[in-house]
Amino acid sequence: MIKILKKKSFWITMIIIGSVIIGTYTKFSKNDDIFFVTAESVKKRDIIHKVNASGVIQPEEEVQITSMVSGWITKITVIEGDTVNSGQHLISIDKKQYQAAYDQALSQVKSSKANLKNITSQLNRTKKLFEQNLISNQEIEQIEASYELALSQVDQANAALLSREDELSKTKLVAPKYGIVTSLTKEEGEMALGGMFNPGVLMTIADLNHMEVLVDVNENDVVTIDVLDTTEIEIDAFPDTIFYGLVSEIAHTAQNLNMGSQQQVTNFKVKIKVLNPPHKIRPGMSSTVNIISKTIKNAISIPIQSLVSRPKNYEELSEKDDFENDDVYSNLKEGIDVVFTLVDNFNGEKTAKDEKYAVVKPVDVGLSSENYYAVNDGVIEGDIIVTGRYRVLSKELQHGMKVSYKIESSSY
Repeated sequence: MIKILKKKSFWITMIIIGSVIIGTYTKFSKNDDIFFVTAESVKKRDIIHKVNASGVIQPEEEVQITSMVSGWITKITVIEGDTVNSGQHLISIDKKQYQAAYDQALSQVKSSKANLKNITSQLNRTKKLFEQNLISNQEIEQIEASYELALSQVDQANAALLSREDELSKTKLVAPKYGIVTSLTKEEGEMALGGMFNPGVLMTIADLNHMEVLVDVNENDVVTIDVLDTTEIEIDAFPDTIFYGLVSEIAHTAQNLNMGSQQQVTNFKVKIKVLNPPHKIRPGMSSTVNIISKTIKNAISIPIQSLVSRPKNYEELSEKDDFENDDVYSNLKEGIDVVFTLVDNFNGEKTAKDEKYAVVKPVDVGLSSENYYAVNDGVIEGDIIVTGRYRVLSKELQHGMKVSYKIESSSY
């Protein structure tokens, strides 16, 4: 019995001691513990706004070689990678049927001309007889009608000959301009399908000395860029190398993806001319570009991560413990953009040597770069502002709190 009482007494004592320790720790955590933050001095710097987009490399000019006539391919004079000049012979299509049609048309021209010559002689004789009143009006009218018909037949025969000659000439395909054969889709012995509508592509020729990047730019960003904006270009096939270019064309019509869904995206096609493209660049290579749309020189700036949101009545809420509750943040309305500046005095009280007061300052920011905002109003050069840690800055830090800190120098 005595042992049981001793055990109970021991555990009661331990519970009391534990409660005192927990209470003391809680009190210390709430009242005496301070946050550690990182900070940075507000400086002036150039703010360069860049629009990031991805796309593929393509030639500025690309020609697809198609046939206007159908037939078997009898000869291909080039292979992929060959350089061709304007007028160079590329492909021959079997011309037997087109040659026969041309010969027939030529024969028809000769026949119609011979007939016209004969009718002309008859007309001349008939006119003389008519002048001598040896034939009637009806007879001369008949011969004149025959003459007009013969003239028409000659014109028709000549037109048919030109058509057949054009078809025959199209059995020999030549390069329309200088370039490199980038694709060849047919081989000798295969059929070339011709026609005005949807002819089959036989090969593609492109000038690889003049390349561009075709990218998709979001509708929110496309309004910030202009033709001739400078761009930085990264090509996956050339790692650790930056190329430069100029915006050459901005589409006026949007491209909509996932229409009607929550994932709908509206983009605009933008072409960027690559300046001094590398020798081994090829169409279809993946690329990422940064379009430099705007630059502000010597602007007061703050790090992007230093900008947080607080309610307009932050001074009233700062004295409450509710900031530790996530529900407070989820229900905040009319939040404002602020930064926390570090000061030695707050409400007439001074901090210890290695401590500062974190004081809220509303700010108005403008253009952004990759790491900084340009500040229109709210802070001045030399102010010390809190930049981290993220959770402390985004939720836990309150107006007028004491903090320990470390000032970090920016490399940007």
